[in-house]
Parts: sequence; structure tokens; C-alpha cells
Amino acid sequence: MTTPAQAPANDPDGPDQATGQPPAALAAELRRYWRLNVTVMIGLLIIWALASLGCGVLFADQLNQFKLGGYPLGFWFAQQGSILIFVVLILTYAIALNYLDAQHHAKRDALLHGQPNQGGAKS
Repeated sequence: MTTPAQAPANDPDGPDQATGQPPAALAAELRRYWRLNVTVMIGLLIIWALASLGCGVLFADQLNQFKLGGYPLGFWFAQQGSILIFVVLILTYAIALNYLDAQHHAKRDALLHGQPNQGGAKS
């Protein structure tokens, strides 16, 4: 997409000529997309904090009553569990954002070009 300075005067993809802002429906779609993006990120960060700080430090004494692979569970979370959970969270974030991006691009294309919205179809 071109920047406002590069957009031709009659470009339907460009900003509204009167205000210099994107069309209202497109602006609402962008806000919805970023709100979902931030919601996913905050949720995954909370899980990461609970796994790394919570299980590895704060609740370690209670978790150490159980053993995993011969080691106390609190120790296991501090040394390996939080790292494994972090890798799973990265994968989850990538999959979730690919899905959100596909939805956003389909909706954006429908708004800009009048095409029917095809849900999660990738563009």
C-alpha cells in the first residue's frame, strides 16, 4: 500500500481526501485487528509469567512435593519446563497471528475492493 504522500488523488486505497484518514470501516477493522493481536499477546505473556515465575519461583515449594523424571517439579519448571512452555507459546503465537492476519487481509480486501469477505482465506 502506498503512503499518503504517494497515493494518487483518485486512489480508492488511499486516505480520505477531506481528512487524510483511512475510511471509517477500514479504520475500525484495523483497530479490531490490533485489539485481537494485543489480546493474544497479553494472554500468552500471562501464561509465560505463570509458568516461569509462578511455577519456577513462587510456587516451587508446593510443586517440589511432586517429582518429574526424578527431580522436584518446581526445580524442573525452573530449569526446563518454563523453556519448553516458552517454545510452545512462540509456536502458538505464530499460528494465531497467521490466522488473524489471514482474516484481517480478507476483511481489508473486501472493504477496499468490494470483494465478498471470504473469512479466513489467505490473500
